Formats: sequence, C-alpha cells, structure tokens
Amino acid sequence: MATIFWDREGIIHFDWLPEKTTINSEHYVDELKELRQAIKHERRGKLTRGVLLQHDNARPHVSLKTMASIDDLGFECLPHPSYSTGLAPSDRDGTGRVGYRSKISTGRS
Repeated sequence: MATIFWDREGIIHFDWLPEKTTINSEHYVDELKELRQAIKHERRGKLTRGVLLQHDNARPHVSLKTMASIDDLGFECLPHPSYSTGLAPSDRDGTGRVGYRSKISTGRS
C-alpha cells in the first residue's frame, strides 16, 4: 500500500508500506516527519506559510500521539469531509484533474 502526500503542484512525498504490515500511529508520525522534511526541500518557503493536512479519521490519524505530533510539526488539520457521492479529494490524479478511477465510478467515459 502506498501513502501519498501532495499539493496543487504535485506529489511531495510517498512511501510504500511493506507487505503484511499495517499503519499505526508511530508509522504515521514518522511519515509526517518525513513529509515535513520533503516540504522543506521540495517546496521551499511553504512551511512558513503553514501546512494544511487533510486525512480521514482512521485510528492512526486521530490518535493522541498523532495529534500531538501534528501540533508539534506546526501542521493544521482540516476537518474530514462528510461522505459524499461526489468526488473525494483523492479522486483527482495529482494534477487537479479528475482521474481514471473516478470516471469509472461515475460511469462517465
């Protein structure tokens, strides 16, 4: 499984989770620290303007350890959007365009 972080300019950081492992709070916090370093090197000047993080409400994402680390890193969490039959933020292909997956799920060609 892949963990991918992106902004409107494209992918900033990604990681492959080894087979037969699951994401826990410790792993997710490590990914967020790596994300901060990637932003520092790939998107110079953007850390000072603030980082908005949007993720789902899975346990590793909302644990006390994770939330404390997000605060320590200076990130701000956006609320998880309610379920919608419309497009989710991840239905885009990384460039802002609607990706192939969402075209299939909506029945459009």
